[in-house]
Amino acid sequence: MFGLTALELARIQFGFTVSFHIVFPAITIGLASYLVVLEGLWLLKKDEVYRDLYRFWSAIFAVNFAMGVVSGLVMAYEFGTNWSFFSAFAGPITGPLLAYEVLTAFFLEAGFLGVALFGWNKVGPGLHFFATTMVALGTLISATWILASNSWMQTPSGFEIVDGRVVPVDWLKVIFNPSFPYRLAHMTIAAFLSTALFVGAAGAWHLLRGNDNPRVRKMYSMAMWMVLIAAPIQIVVGDGHGLNTLEHQPAKIAAMEGHWRNEPGAGVPLILFGIPDMEKEETRYAVEIPRLGSLILTHRLNGQFKGLSEFDARDRPNSLVLFWSFRIMVGLGMLMLLLGVVGLALRSKRRLFSQRLFLRFATVMGPSGLIALLAGWYTTEIGRQPWVVYGVMRTEDAVSNHSALALSATLVVFVVVYFTVFGLGISYMLKLVGKGPTEGQHHDGPPGGKTMRPARPLSAAPDDVDPIPG
Repeated sequence: MFGLTALELARIQFGFTVSFHIVFPAITIGLASYLVVLEGLWLLKKDEVYRDLYRFWSAIFAVNFAMGVVSGLVMAYEFGTNWSFFSAFAGPITGPLLAYEVLTAFFLEAGFLGVALFGWNKVGPGLHFFATTMVALGTLISATWILASNSWMQTPSGFEIVDGRVVPVDWLKVIFNPSFPYRLAHMTIAAFLSTALFVGAAGAWHLLRGNDNPRVRKMYSMAMWMVLIAAPIQIVVGDGHGLNTLEHQPAKIAAMEGHWRNEPGAGVPLILFGIPDMEKEETRYAVEIPRLGSLILTHRLNGQFKGLSEFDARDRPNSLVLFWSFRIMVGLGMLMLLLGVVGLALRSKRRLFSQRLFLRFATVMGPSGLIALLAGWYTTEIGRQPWVVYGVMRTEDAVSNHSALALSATLVVFVVVYFTVFGLGISYMLKLVGKGPTEGQHHDGPPGGKTMRPARPLSAAPDDVDPIPG
């Protein structure tokens, strides 16, 4: 069905589900740390603005957290149903790493989430802040284990193959594999940036509509500071990540750059735009800057790196996809840097909250962090192809023996269910954002702390949500 093979459909299905899922943990990581900052500032300054913002964003965090848990469960099953040969081959490493995530991060989050969401009237301020911090720490630990597992698939180390299965021989090398530090830092900063842009867009949106109060101003201002700080750091981390990728996955770099062959003695140009052609082994309509590719990737004007034509045709990732997904990520990153710098200039002129063109820019940039994150994830995962464990196991050897018809049917079901369920969830979350923070923001119950509501995460979100005003 659809003219696709079972392997292609299995990849599309997993790519579709992970694309939905990755959005929610990214916002969860960012919002959890943001809540720690808000509560810490409230305890330090005793300014109720910070507490009201905490209560406002904790409701949105609760909805987002619930959707992240639900969407993540599906992928765990997909490893067994669609990628059973991969699970059998790499399970001795990926299985324990994912189990460690559950035993540490998930239990930590589950243990303290209830206190953070519903404990304002039930525990002291110090214990409540501790609970919030533990939830945030849990999200970061979760990212650590997930990135350790995925990074091992990118740059496998610390293992041997015994009887057709990988066997860990050095867990420190397995976990701290060559790409792990770069990918963990890159993903974590991406989560912070995505959240800052989301929060900043919410503040700008309210300011544009005249909802100008100290809470809106504070969250908008904090978000712009975060964008200004995180965007340049992300660029530096991304440069290090690129150098690491060039060392360990040179075919991915060649495909990202649309670079096919070396010219002896000449530096490699940076191709700004073009259309890579996998069959003709060239990038058509290329717009180039001489030697800049060498300078960026080798830090030398005459530096060389392998072109895609130097790799066996079976080992080449799809250059057309990688070329443009990488440029979407980098282009949005440059816009984020511009947003932070212009915001700083307007702040110095006391126009940060009143310059309407910039407020529109900040609003439009709201989803840019998540789009860049997805583009970067596609670059990483598609760039690993045709390997599921780079240089060790090919993707075609990892897929289960399902028919194309079965995978087509389940893919259609996934698309319908995901857009329905998570579409409603995202719509509800945006309605919460549309209400905006107010003085004496919704909290976990009446002064006595007694409530008949079940203490599930979604209980932290209010029921009386009106449509977003036009």
